[in-house]
Amino acid sequence: MSTASDPFAPGFVERPYWWEEAPPAPAEAPLPDEVEVLVVGGGIAGLATALELGRNGVKALVIDREAIGWGASSRNGGALSGAGSLGKVRSDLVETFGATFVAELAAEGEQAFEDFEALVAREGLDCQYVRCGRFVGAHAPKAMEALQRRAEMINATGSEEAFLLPRERVHEEIATDRYHGGMLLLRAASIHPGKYVRSLAQAAARAGATLIGGVEYRGATRQADGAFAVETNRGRLRARHLMMATNGYTGSAAPWHLRRLIPVASYMIASEPIGEERVRAALPKLRVYGDTKKILYYFRPSPDYTRILFGGRASFVDNDARRASVRLHRFMVDLIPDLAGVRITHGWFGNVAFAFDMMPHVGVHDGIHYAMGCNGSGVVAMTHFGRVAAQQIMGGGNSVSAFTRLTFPTRPFYTGNPWFMPLVGTAYQLRDRLDGWRVKDVG
Repeated sequence: MSTASDPFAPGFVERPYWWEEAPPAPAEAPLPDEVEVLVVGGGIAGLATALELGRNGVKALVIDREAIGWGASSRNGGALSGAGSLGKVRSDLVETFGATFVAELAAEGEQAFEDFEALVAREGLDCQYVRCGRFVGAHAPKAMEALQRRAEMINATGSEEAFLLPRERVHEEIATDRYHGGMLLLRAASIHPGKYVRSLAQAAARAGATLIGGVEYRGATRQADGAFAVETNRGRLRARHLMMATNGYTGSAAPWHLRRLIPVASYMIASEPIGEERVRAALPKLRVYGDTKKILYYFRPSPDYTRILFGGRASFVDNDARRASVRLHRFMVDLIPDLAGVRITHGWFGNVAFAFDMMPHVGVHDGIHYAMGCNGSGVVAMTHFGRVAAQQIMGGGNSVSAFTRLTFPTRPFYTGNPWFMPLVGTAYQLRDRLDGWRVKDVG
């Protein structure tokens, strides 16, 4: 039996639950002197780039300073949607970008979801993919207006699979009285992210990519012929093309990209096994879930339906997984009181990266290709943008992504150090409280 102050099960570990079945595997090989394409970052975006290149006869080298797949790609919640992730934190998309352009973005997002399903089937990716649908809870009455706009944007693509549920029907989705209604998105799914990134790496390797972990990118110099002389902790190599796919782990060796990204730690916990019957009592439809708060929650059943996995922005101050796990446990029990007494076995975090315009970005700057800034919704987006980046590297594709027309903004004097995040976190907490959301005492 847990308490609010001690929710930990015996043997609690500060490690992703996903790594129990699919830990990041070491990838070792000699560093070549010259490559056609060097991809920096061994997560979803980098691996998807390498896979698409390989399928078209171009061999890529993927490097990562940690093991391949070590970052957020194997630490996230494993929730997928297409255009449903657009506007998650933006209520002014149409006003900012115009209705026609937003319609293009939304249609591309929906197609990216369909392409993801096709990729899983084509490559035989062992990732426990399930099209389960997604429910987004409205934390305040006025949040239903924003969800209505999102549903209209999604349905305008022709999918017609987004619906609003009134407050009296929330119990059909979650055993809680906290939400004032919500949006049900049928075109959404779940995966085991650890298994997905592992399978994606295996597919990229089958297509001819070389994957090497433990290689730190330390900068690149453009040469007269357009190629790059790249410095690493294991020596120098020459790359005809260079791709940055480092997202929330972008370092000072990529200053232009670093100035456009706000890294934020996102935390998760896994409950002890409580059995499918109890999981279904809490989450009757076994979907993936989120909400509309500034400091949002995201949660789901484990792939075997015996645990609850719960995540959120538990801290804007430090990266202490144990302290954050206590907070997340309190949030979980406050939201779903039937889970009182359930202990947790795993607690972890990973870095996501927000862009200043809260939109994902793919493109080229000074000859360096990039895909990053997925704003916490990166599984489908980064898989898609990896494919887009590969097509750009090869000189084009059947169609040009609408997202390549977005500028990648920064702010004056910002160098990549998000010193302001504690202030932002406090402001977000205040906004949620003004909207009427307060975490109850569950002690």
